[in-house]
Amino acid sequence: MTDILRVSIVQTELAWQAPETNRQMLSNVMEPLQGATDLIVLPEMFTTGFMMSPETMAEPMEGETLPWLKQQAHELGAAICGSVAIKEDGAYVNRFLFVTSEGEVAYYDKRHLFRMGNEHEHFNAGTSRSLIEYRGWRILPSICYDLRFPVFLRNRNDYDLMINVANWPGARRNPWRTLLQARAIENYAYVVGVNRIGSDAAGLHYTGDSIAVDFKGELVCDHPVDQAFVETVALDRAALQQFRDKFPVWQDADDFDLGLP
Repeated sequence: MTDILRVSIVQTELAWQAPETNRQMLSNVMEPLQGATDLIVLPEMFTTGFMMSPETMAEPMEGETLPWLKQQAHELGAAICGSVAIKEDGAYVNRFLFVTSEGEVAYYDKRHLFRMGNEHEHFNAGTSRSLIEYRGWRILPSICYDLRFPVFLRNRNDYDLMINVANWPGARRNPWRTLLQARAIENYAYVVGVNRIGSDAAGLHYTGDSIAVDFKGELVCDHPVDQAFVETVALDRAALQQFRDKFPVWQDADDFDLGLP
């Protein structure tokens, strides 16, 4: 258990549908973080970019990426998370993988599929809201379009940090930044949003805008657009709890049931 959680944001360009190229690039980018962080966050579909051809690009859960994540996490002494297209039981999911340095694996399947990009025609939606316990922190994983659905992400006094990994186009960068801050404020929790940069084969341009936000909605990590970077931020659970005790909004929250199958 730790009060200070060091979270490293990795904002980078991704090679289109080139898993091995992306894994090698990310290995090089993450190498300097050895022993200097607790958790590394990669973008959505970090092996391929946001593609709609899972029939040829998705991999089984025990494909090449999960063993690579386990090896990297072990060597770096930190957990690593991000999403990958996974084939399971003849269907495809956009899966958020969370792998610890001890080789433990947790995951969440993207619930809200981006219909404007036809994601719902190629992937199956997740059926549950997941929580991950890591070093005494309660973490809510989410993926890109999930960010627009505050009821699904509502803090029921069950998480301290929300992570959103994305391929969010620059044309909608203002909603991306605004929603990340709004989710932090309304849920009295830290929020880390990690996006990519560059352009993909679908003609979309990504400006990045990866940010970390504290429980008051204040930015604790922010960089100029279109720049690759790696930054480690220190999240303070004691400060979070002190704020929650002083300003207990959660006590007045409405009870509800998501009604998921």
